[in-house]
Amino acid sequence: MSITNEYLQGLMERVEKRNPGEKEFHQAVREVLESLEPVIERHPEYVKHGVIESLVEPERIIKFRVPWVDDNGVVQVNRGFRVQFNSAIGPYKGGLRFHPSVYEGIIKFLGFEQIFKNSLTGLPIGGGKGGSDFDPKGKSDLEVMRFCQSFMTELYKHIGSYTDIPAGDIGVGAREIGYLFGQYKRISNTFAGVLTGKGLEYGGSLARTEATGYGLCYFTEALLNDHGFTFKGNTVVISGSGNVAIYATQKAQQMGATVVALSDSNGYIYDPEGIDLAVVKQLKEVERKRIKEYVNFRPNAEYHEGCRGIWTIPCGLALPCATQNELDLDSAKALVANGVKAVCEGANMPSTPEAIEYLMANDVFFGPAKASNAGGVATSALEMSRNSIRNSWSFERVDSMLREIMQNIYKNISEAAAEYGLDGNLVAGANIAGFTKVANAMLNEGVV
Repeated sequence: MSITNEYLQGLMERVEKRNPGEKEFHQAVREVLESLEPVIERHPEYVKHGVIESLVEPERIIKFRVPWVDDNGVVQVNRGFRVQFNSAIGPYKGGLRFHPSVYEGIIKFLGFEQIFKNSLTGLPIGGGKGGSDFDPKGKSDLEVMRFCQSFMTELYKHIGSYTDIPAGDIGVGAREIGYLFGQYKRISNTFAGVLTGKGLEYGGSLARTEATGYGLCYFTEALLNDHGFTFKGNTVVISGSGNVAIYATQKAQQMGATVVALSDSNGYIYDPEGIDLAVVKQLKEVERKRIKEYVNFRPNAEYHEGCRGIWTIPCGLALPCATQNELDLDSAKALVANGVKAVCEGANMPSTPEAIEYLMANDVFFGPAKASNAGGVATSALEMSRNSIRNSWSFERVDSMLREIMQNIYKNISEAAAEYGLDGNLVAGANIAGFTKVANAMLNEGVV
């Protein structure tokens, strides 16, 4: 697809000019604007009142240095970011990413996507994102603690349970959230639900760890059921081996599928007998080792250097759960050639525009990330609710609410696509449904 509307073309040019070099942000904005052409033809008020112009500009960008001392007594300095993108329907909500690739453009892309993802959940949360170019890999617990304490010493001024509620993302798990929350509590002298993904001992939610992976499968299940298919009997390839991939694997297996592959940034494993999840959890969650160690426990499994080859494995379902733009056009061609039925995204924007176009042109059901991986933030919002009422919910209750949310997301984006003559185009449906709620709120609130 390409942008043909003159106003949207001009807006896209201004976005690229104002944000030079931020290719991920440009990609995310372009995808949304392409979907909105039929919407603004029917609703010119969105253009007249500058709604889309405001939507592509963050309400606030916070950028700061993060000095910390390593175990050798040497001062290190990283950069910290928080992009508070849009608060039209609720306080900013979105994760923190600690990874060497983090820069302002990555955080803006993630924050922009978060606006629509959060809108699709049906819950009152706006869009934001943050992080740092700090790499927790290879660092001691004390180094991670000192970094997190320094990071929060600056960030705490800009967040709050009714303002901005961060969570985890790549490189930010239970350990990091604990250190961040402890420092926030120490500085602010409050015990508030200002971070989600907390430990169960101090306000966390059952099912939060599983939520993004489980939610991905619940969304995929709804899509498959709508077309007469199920997980049962399908071979599934899942990229990544972090939190999302692990729990997508668990739920897919529970639904009767055989997951045969996982990956990390160095390479991928292929186990034709089906992934032994207990081994993966031990390696990744307990020992923090690389995925290649898996073959030491499973003699019939294979390890391959490099990540792209994972998509050449024949499968009925593909769930990319690693990082942005990991599934390119060549990968899409390989999947189609091997008979893939559906691709649903568990990571943020893991498929390139060319790959998405090819998959959809070849009748592959495609679930876009802002819909299919919304389970994590949805359950984070449930954690916020629990913290506000000082109550606890069972795993089963949270899991049931998550499943209902993901089924509703699929229903709503399918109906939005059909309403604008784009039947089956869930990318457009997700963008339109997510946008409409936020845009109407912005109109009702005036020029803000």
